Amino acid sequence: MEHIDFSLVDWSRAQFALTAMYHWLFVPLTLGLSFIVAFMETLYVRTGNPEWKRITKFWMTIFGINFAIGVATGIILEFEFGTNWSNYSWFVGDIFGAPLAIEGIMAFFLESTFIAVMFFGWNKVSKKFHLLSTWLVAFGSNLSALWILVANAWMQNPVGMKFNPDTARNEMVNFWEVLFSPVAINKFLHTISSGYVLASVFVIGVSAWYLLKNREHLFAKRSIIVAAVFGLVTSLFVVLTGDGSARNMAQHQPMKFAAMENLYVGQQNAPLVAIGILKENVKEAAHKKQDFRFMIEIPNMLSYMAFLDPNAYVPGIQDLVHGNPEHQILSYKEKSEKGKIAITSLAEYKNAKNAGTDSIASAALLRFEENYKYFGYGYYEGRELHELVPSVPTTFYSFRVMVGLGFHFMLLFFVVLVLTLKDKIAKNKWVLYTALWSIPLAYIASELGWVVAEVGRQPWVIQDILPTIAAVSQLQPASVQITFWMFFLIFTALLIAEIKIMTKQIKKGPGEDAPSTDSATANN
Repeated sequence: MEHIDFSLVDWSRAQFALTAMYHWLFVPLTLGLSFIVAFMETLYVRTGNPEWKRITKFWMTIFGINFAIGVATGIILEFEFGTNWSNYSWFVGDIFGAPLAIEGIMAFFLESTFIAVMFFGWNKVSKKFHLLSTWLVAFGSNLSALWILVANAWMQNPVGMKFNPDTARNEMVNFWEVLFSPVAINKFLHTISSGYVLASVFVIGVSAWYLLKNREHLFAKRSIIVAAVFGLVTSLFVVLTGDGSARNMAQHQPMKFAAMENLYVGQQNAPLVAIGILKENVKEAAHKKQDFRFMIEIPNMLSYMAFLDPNAYVPGIQDLVHGNPEHQILSYKEKSEKGKIAITSLAEYKNAKNAGTDSIASAALLRFEENYKYFGYGYYEGRELHELVPSVPTTFYSFRVMVGLGFHFMLLFFVVLVLTLKDKIAKNKWVLYTALWSIPLAYIASELGWVVAEVGRQPWVIQDILPTIAAVSQLQPASVQITFWMFFLIFTALLIAEIKIMTKQIKKGPGEDAPSTDSATANN
């Protein structure tokens, strides 16, 4: 692999990360706010109270602003698979393309069909049909996320496919295994529920701003109650699905799990580091061990979290790199040798097939199939093994900040809900300011979740099968650099535009909505 242009690989990764992180600034608010709006409109339809209609229309406007810009960044993200990662697209396009195609045909169609009714159908269709349209937009938005997250989960744990040696492509053999793999289910549920938490924090923070400005008290309190209940329930769901995601990670991506926990030497009864500060030990030659300056441990918790057994053995970075025969763990050197055999055997098979020597082709194919599970490691044969270890500090700190903020949001939901129900929320300025400044913290926590997921699995595009160095398109690094900065400027401009439009709309407030004849005299 001497011809690898690491500048091209790094810039391609940077461009995709830039696009994905900007895109994710818009998506989670769309996912959560769509359901919050649907709940609010349901209250309007059930009570007939025009105040709930006014509340619904305001948050629906915020949803619409965010939705439009999120679509623009998402389209660019999908195009980058073909422009910057064409080898990847060729290698697994038959599988990866299926959920993305379903997302475009089914979910996005559902959203685009009913979103027009949702925004422009007031007083043009019946209240119940309008409510149905709002709920279908909410389900459509989350259905879009399902297919995208299924595709991402497949990259973390490739299942339901078979490699075709004649075309050198992976082909789907079991769609349902791809859709319902435990990794896909947990990733979808954990990701969308984190979006619900972010949207709840957003609604509560904006409502807190109105109370601090002594404006729209009824609007703010009702919005807080809906968002706090929704946020509190989904926070608990985030914890449950996060636990399942960690267990899947320990089983299918043990290096990511070890890096996330800074577990260098594997052990039984492994403790979980709840809080820790790392200190780099530069004496390690192959890969740098991270010692702790300070840490607080929970005994046996890591073993239990990984395998539901407090006595279970959790492999560390050293075990995975150098191997551990006692626990049947192959070293990365052994895996790279097997991967090289797979790569070489595939070439021998194709040459023998073209030459018409079927016996040689059959033997080469058998060797290939025996070693295919280590195919991606073959690209690192003879290379430094530390390249297969992700950034430990990045994954370690990102995970802990994300979890810490998650518990902060749970406490915030509980406190603001209790204070609002007791009609004391407006008097607690420090709680209101905490809610307001929790909005950026929610976005930070949401982005850090993806940092753990994507940085932690490096250098793999597809776990164990295709590394980044083999997945990039053959481009000039300069062209990727140009588009990187171009996208950076465009996305930043879009973000600034969205913030300005949303802040202007928030300052304007919900406004007045003329009561309909059937609700003018309705009670709460």
